[in-house]
Amino acid sequence: MSANASMEDFEALLNESFELATPQEGSVVKGRVLAIEAGQAIIDIGYKMEGRVDLKEFTKPGHESEIAPGDEVEVYLDRVENARGEAVISRDKARREEAWDRLEKAYEGEERVEGAIFGRVKGGFTVDLGGAVAFLPGSQVDVRPVRDPGPLMGMPQPFQILKMDRRRGNIVVSRRAVLEESRAEQRAEIVGRLTEGDVVEGVVKNITDYGAFVDLGGVDGLLHVTDMAWRRVNHPSEILSIGETVKVQVVKINKETQRISLGMKQLQADPWDNVAVKFPIGSKWTGRVTNITDYGAFVELEAGVEGLVHVSEMSWTKKNVHPGKIVSTSQEVEVMVLDVDSAKRRVSLGLKQCQGNPWDNFAAAYPNGTEVEGEIKNITEFGLFIGLDGDIDGMVHLSDLDWNRSGEEAMKDYHKGDVVQAVVLDVDVDKERISLGIKQLGGDPFADATAGVKRGAIVTVEVTKIEDGGIEVEHDGMKAFIRRSDLARDRADQRPERFAVGDKIDARVTNIDKASRRLGLSIKAREIAEEKEAVEQYGSSDSGASLGDILGAALKQRTGDE
Repeated sequence: MSANASMEDFEALLNESFELATPQEGSVVKGRVLAIEAGQAIIDIGYKMEGRVDLKEFTKPGHESEIAPGDEVEVYLDRVENARGEAVISRDKARREEAWDRLEKAYEGEERVEGAIFGRVKGGFTVDLGGAVAFLPGSQVDVRPVRDPGPLMGMPQPFQILKMDRRRGNIVVSRRAVLEESRAEQRAEIVGRLTEGDVVEGVVKNITDYGAFVDLGGVDGLLHVTDMAWRRVNHPSEILSIGETVKVQVVKINKETQRISLGMKQLQADPWDNVAVKFPIGSKWTGRVTNITDYGAFVELEAGVEGLVHVSEMSWTKKNVHPGKIVSTSQEVEVMVLDVDSAKRRVSLGLKQCQGNPWDNFAAAYPNGTEVEGEIKNITEFGLFIGLDGDIDGMVHLSDLDWNRSGEEAMKDYHKGDVVQAVVLDVDVDKERISLGIKQLGGDPFADATAGVKRGAIVTVEVTKIEDGGIEVEHDGMKAFIRRSDLARDRADQRPERFAVGDKIDARVTNIDKASRRLGLSIKAREIAEEKEAVEQYGSSDSGASLGDILGAALKQRTGDE
């Protein structure tokens, strides 16, 4: 039993010695370079085993091979012996195994690793991490898009491992993460040194629609378009260009987000400080239209000072028109200062005030009674609107169309577009109204007929019509009506039928009503007046003379005078 045990122990020791003596396939072993020939290095890995490795496997990207006979190297043993009796070895696989061990430790510890970009592939680049090849996505190359990656190729630099899978042999790295971390540290340091109000110099790195990003030496600040100048800036490219060095003031610093707001206009004098003095109310200025909105137009009076011309102050006559149809952008216009509010940085301007009130102008050029001519612009139920000089309208009321016909009847004679003549009756500048009359063109027949006629006067009229209630008469072409009760002093004689059409009779004027255009006449009043006059002149009935005697004497006297 002891002999058998001794033999078993010896066999086990022998096998163990063979295992120790022969390197295991798939492991990394040390070797010594024996010679270099035909672009290959002949390497002795011991145990009377030699293998060949291409020199390119000893060459780092962008460098020449530095291996020489006698150097000790580590190689990966693929197979102990091939068809030629040589060991199949690889320097790349040895480096890869070594690198994977090292990279896994760095990945677990979230440490940076050094590598070099050596090739371009779809969607990114390949990076040599000292034996292991990693993928660098294009989006992870830099914090901003890189147009020319040439300067980065072959240059040793740090990377951050984002993901790795040894079984599949996948490694994804990022250069951007390293840059952002270093930039964050640098940014925090720079931000810590800055205070609001500091004046610094920077370089314009990028321009957008809303502003420009300025590099302050490792940290970017935003220069908003509204802080570039006191005047209106439509686009930052009007005053800045990429690469330009500018002097700016630190307006605001957000310590939490480390965002810096910059300003250029703060380094210039504020033009609003003396606006009230320079642009007094009522003064007129020429400015440039910078912007047009639905409610008005902004006009630049000087650099940094804009005023608003409200739509209601743009035209005397165009009330419901968009400002863009009255003025255009960049147009030079004359405006009047209506109000100044320096605290709110507002100036109210007027455009129409510089053109003169057309109703004032019309009143001065066409006083009441002046004849005018114009086109009928519109016809309404209460009159005609006629276009006049100054792009304004005047109205002819229904009652001012005809002396003898109703307004509704006279309206049928007029149509839109007709050119008519009229007389200016009244101009109300405050209410912007002009009253016109057409019937006044031929004069006022009532005024003509009553010219020189006073109340109490005796006029001769002609009977034109007999009615039950009285008689219609005519005086100088004007119709009048004498009621039955005014036909005679005696009731028995107050009969219309005692008159005939064409009779000429005398009547007393009892009333002249210019408003209603009526002439009041009375035969009765004439008889009473004549009786009173006769009594006063020839005596009274109280003295013994009868009324008949008195009237007879008066009549005889009148006949003798005639």
